[in-house]
Amino acid sequence: MSLSSLKSVTTNNMEKKRWGFIALGITIMMFLGTVYSYSVFRVALEDIFNIGSAKSGLPYMFALAFYAVCMLIIGKYMRNFHPRTLILVGGYLVAISWILSSFVVNIYLLTITYGVIGGAGVGIAYGVIMNIIAQWFPDKKGLASGLVLLGFGLSPLVTAPLASTLVQHFGVMETFLILGISFSIILPFLSLPFRYPESDDITTIKTPQSDQLPTHNLTTKEMMRTRSFKGVYLNFIIGTIIGLMLIGLTTSVGIEYFQLESGTVTLFVSFFAIFNGLGRPTFGWITDHLSSKFAIVLSYSLIIIASLLVIFFQHLSFIYVISFAVFWFNLGGWLAIAPTATLKLFGMWHYSQNYGVVFTAYGIGAIVGVLSSGLLIDLFGHYEYIFYYVIGLATVGLILTKKYISPIKKV
Repeated sequence: MSLSSLKSVTTNNMEKKRWGFIALGITIMMFLGTVYSYSVFRVALEDIFNIGSAKSGLPYMFALAFYAVCMLIIGKYMRNFHPRTLILVGGYLVAISWILSSFVVNIYLLTITYGVIGGAGVGIAYGVIMNIIAQWFPDKKGLASGLVLLGFGLSPLVTAPLASTLVQHFGVMETFLILGISFSIILPFLSLPFRYPESDDITTIKTPQSDQLPTHNLTTKEMMRTRSFKGVYLNFIIGTIIGLMLIGLTTSVGIEYFQLESGTVTLFVSFFAIFNGLGRPTFGWITDHLSSKFAIVLSYSLIIIASLLVIFFQHLSFIYVISFAVFWFNLGGWLAIAPTATLKLFGMWHYSQNYGVVFTAYGIGAIVGVLSSGLLIDLFGHYEYIFYYVIGLATVGLILTKKYISPIKKV
């Protein structure tokens, strides 16, 4: 076999291997994303524990918060352990959280099991997988990250109906136990092939000069002193607030503002979830091939246009479909823009620590977004004003982007 043929075979094998990690990553993310199906259990839990909607939302809110916090923590120690070990730890924490949740007797214990333990497990596994994928795809970092995150975004489409069926047949607590036992078997098995690429793996990847990672590699302290960090961080908060707030209001806006039937709105929500998933690889590709700044400006522009459509055409049902598809699409997009921007602006060497810090913005945005969806209705008394608020946030984001986000000059 000639040298060129040998190189071709090596390259093909490497390509199969790294795209295999994408498939595994999507599958694991699909299971981790079950945390987003909490709404399936929420009403039943309110009856079981005799609580209102404010308290019943605590486990979900804590899950989102600890998911972000553990992304920050694991980023500091990721290099000290084999990635398979860390994914195993995250997977087992997720499994244990569901199993323990089946035995709780009040919402506060559920907040610890489902929220704290489960959120921590998701954050650990999520962070490690994203770091592995980024290292295997220096030439397609945004697209690859977005594809893996597609599993996280589409998870409710698969896991919510499954969980709902289990609840109907067995009950909420029994469903927690079934899912926990299943995860304890599936997640460790899926984690076994994962590893970081070696130098020989990376040298076979043809990376276009225009698409290479920056030659500088900023430490976390150096990153946090840059203007671009402020821009990415604040915009990630704004994008998350807008996305999660409007996702929380999707059903009520459809029924009360657009006067649609509840069954119709439920059908549309499944449709919107597809756009949430598709937003991740789409914006990942845009950030890869154009720029972080362009992707952010495009996201806010789409949000402003969709909000204006809602304000001026509130009686047209197809406007509801178009606008909320855009809102869900953009929340998914931000979960690809943020990691890709972190890579492109601040380099690969300290990516796990750097993105751990950047991802805390999602935790802040998640808490504010989830809480504000109900509070803003009480404050404004009418849905229309919420979309003026969204336009205001998006406009602030555009200003921050223009002022702060630019290529790092340090080499």
